[in-house]
Parts: sequence; C-alpha cells; structure tokens
Amino acid sequence: MALAGVRVIELAGLAPAPFCGMILADFGAKVIRVDKTKVAMAMDSQARGKQSVALNLKTPQGVAILKRLCVQSDVVLEPFRHGVMEKLGLGPKELLNENPRLIYARLTGYGQSGSFARAAGHDINYLAMSGLLSMLGRSSEKPYAPLNLVADFAGGGLTCAFGIVLALLERTKSGCGQVIDASMVEGAAYVGSFMWKSRSLGLWNRPRGENLLDSGAPFYDTYQTSDGKYVAVGAIEPQFYEQLIEGLGLDKTDLPPQMSISDWPELKQTFTRVFGSKTQAEWGQIFEGTDACVTPVLSLDEVRCHPHNQQRGSFLENSQDEVSPRPAPVLSRSPANPCLSRDPFIGEHTRTVLQDFGFTQAEIEQMQAKGIVECNEAKARL
Repeated sequence: MALAGVRVIELAGLAPAPFCGMILADFGAKVIRVDKTKVAMAMDSQARGKQSVALNLKTPQGVAILKRLCVQSDVVLEPFRHGVMEKLGLGPKELLNENPRLIYARLTGYGQSGSFARAAGHDINYLAMSGLLSMLGRSSEKPYAPLNLVADFAGGGLTCAFGIVLALLERTKSGCGQVIDASMVEGAAYVGSFMWKSRSLGLWNRPRGENLLDSGAPFYDTYQTSDGKYVAVGAIEPQFYEQLIEGLGLDKTDLPPQMSISDWPELKQTFTRVFGSKTQAEWGQIFEGTDACVTPVLSLDEVRCHPHNQQRGSFLENSQDEVSPRPAPVLSRSPANPCLSRDPFIGEHTRTVLQDFGFTQAEIEQMQAKGIVECNEAKARL
C-alpha cells in the first residue's frame, strides 16, 4: 500500500485525530495508538487497523517510553490542547532534536497560535469561527450545523492526513521532518474556499437558505415521497432541469422561468406536491437512465444494497458484521487494503509494540508490575 513502512504514533483523542489515524492505517501505515491506563473502554470508533499501547503518562517512566516510541517513528499525531505535550517534555523541539526526520502533526481546533489557541471548543464552534456556519441553514431559520462533519472530519482529520502525506513527500527530498499546525477552523474554511471565491459570481448575495445551492432553489433540494422517504434533486443546468420537469409530468409552459428567483417559493410548493404523489421507488424508476439528477436519499442501512454501490464495492463488512465505507480514493496500483478484524482493546498490543521498539520481556513485566504500562492480551483472546 502507498504508506507501507510508515510508522505513526497516535495519541488517543476524539473524532478528528482517530479519523486521521484511520486514514493513514487504511493506506498502509503502521499506526500505534497510545492510550491511557486504567480505562475501561476505548472511545475511538475509528481504530481500524491500529495497534493499542497503554501507558501511564503520569509517571516519568511512562513519558520516557512515549518519547522512545516517538523518536523511533515517522509521524507523531497529537490532538491535545495547546501546551500539553510541552509540559510532558515531548514538544516538537525536543522530539525533532532527537529525530530530525520526524513529522509532528498537531491537530487542534484553533491552532497553535492566536488568542483562542488555548480555548476549548467543538466542531460547531470551529465551524462558526470559519465563517461557514453563518451560511448553513434554511431561510428565516437560525444557522444549522450539519452533524460534525465539516470541521472535525473534513477540516480536521482529513486535512491533517493530507498535511502528513505532504510532509512525508517533502521529506524524501529534504531528508527533514517538520511540524504540521492543523487548525480545524482554518481547515473548515479551506474546505469552503468555493464560498469565498464564488461570491463575485452572485451565488451567495441573498440571505441564508435563499440561494442557488443552499436549498433556496426548488431544483436543488430534497422532497418527501408518498411512502415517507425522500429524494434529492440537483437539476441545475437547463438541460437537466428540462428532464426533471418532464419526469415530474409538468408542462414547462405553465411554469415560471427556472431562474426566476421570486417564483422559487411557489415552484417549490409545486414540486413538493408532485413528489409527494409517488413513492421513492416509483420516482427511481421514472428518473432511471435520465440526467434529471434525481436520486434516492438512502439511509445508512440502505446504502450498501444500492446496485451502484454494490457494483463498486463501496462499503465493507468487518469480522463483527459492521458496515463502513471503503477507503477513498481508489488507487489503481496500490489501493488501500483496510483491516477487517475488530478494533483493538486498550493495551492489547503493548507487549508486542514495546518489544518491536527494543524493550525486553523482563523490562515489560517490571513496568507492568509498577503500573507504568498495561498489557491486555488475555482480555483480547476472550
């Protein structure tokens, strides 16, 4: 796989960093998640392909072990608030001094500098600070955050993984590592670059929820069908819009022009009434093979069964019958080959990993007796 041979130390965190680590693992990196000791259950639901080492970082010995893991690896991924790693003596200056080739990725909400650098926050806060939240929501309603996808995962985990791959590529030329300052505010804003760079086109000059691509247009929205399900409509181009009107059984001459914004609310009522007259499956048959840009809104339980997704193998099933998306994009020569076994228990690989890093069996047993590390192989075999 593309990242085979790359060793990553991921400090356990929530949502964005685990997603970043899973991306790297899916494409071949050896990702070692460092968990705390005396934790009943891992909160990482994106641990596919990772190993778990449990260290007590409240002890100097635990910190020393972590330092050894970091300086012998290619990437360190840390999601802590500003200054936490420095207090442990494991900041980028210390680690890069010992391993100049190290890629040190810091994934935080507000970044490593600025007046908010030490502030707490979540996806909705980062999205708000990026400017994008102000644009999300229905007309005459308050801004609405679409799950925690834009800042946590797109602007956070995915952007950070991209930064790591860029740094690894650059290292092949310079031989040097570097620090990645991944801010979810800036990552989310960057994902939304189109919003800024298309403002001059007049796409966003109306209030929230009344523009072409934010549910203002009747031909770019979702509609409920007679069976309580939904379809998504994205017939923007005139030729696609004509096929939409034809499929709906409407007469174009009875309707206002497509881009008559003042008529959009009334046209949306017409579309709502017509789409509500048939089931989702019936509309699927009507629009199949057309370019009307009408698709079913599939639930998580339905998506794997759709013929297109089945034909591409777009979803995977692991050893515990859990379904999740296949890694994307698909590479022709070195595609991802994600692990399909269950996620690791906390400390499941402590012994194996420490041996890989040069610790002896006797040292590991001694550290376990002192509560410096936690080994849970027996639990893993239950």
